[in-house]
Amino acid sequence: QVQLVESGGGLAQAGGSLRLSCAASGRTFSSLAMGWFRQAPGKEREFVAAISRIGGSTYYADSVKGRFTISRDNAKNTLYLQINSLKPEDTAVYYCAARITYYSSAYYSGPAEYNYWGQGTQVTVSS
Repeated sequence: QVQLVESGGGLAQAGGSLRLSCAASGRTFSSLAMGWFRQAPGKEREFVAAISRIGGSTYYADSVKGRFTISRDNAKNTLYLQINSLKPEDTAVYYCAARITYYSSAYYSGPAEYNYWGQGTQVTVSS
C-alpha cells in the first residue's frame, strides 16, 4: 500500500508562486510513476502534470505548460509541483497520485491510470 500526503497549499496572490510537496511511503519511491491533478469546485478532476519513476520524462497539461514544473527527489521520497505566475483559475484542490510501473520512462495522464491518491491540498489564488 502506498500512502501519499500533500502539503504546501494555501492562499496566494495572482502572479505569485507556490511549491506543493507530496511525501510518499509504503513502497520504493523510484518504482512509482507520479502525477498531479486538480479539482476546482463544480468541476471534474483534471490532469496537471506527470513524471516518470526515474524523473527523466515529464508531461504537462497545456493549461499549465510554462508555469508549472513537476519534479521528484527519489532519495527523499518526495514529489514536487512548482507553480509560478499563479492565476485565479488555478484555484483548486491539488492531488498527487501514484502508479507502480516497471517502465523507467513511462508517465500517465489519466486519473484511471493511477492506483493511489493523496488527500489533497487546497490552493486558493486571489486576484
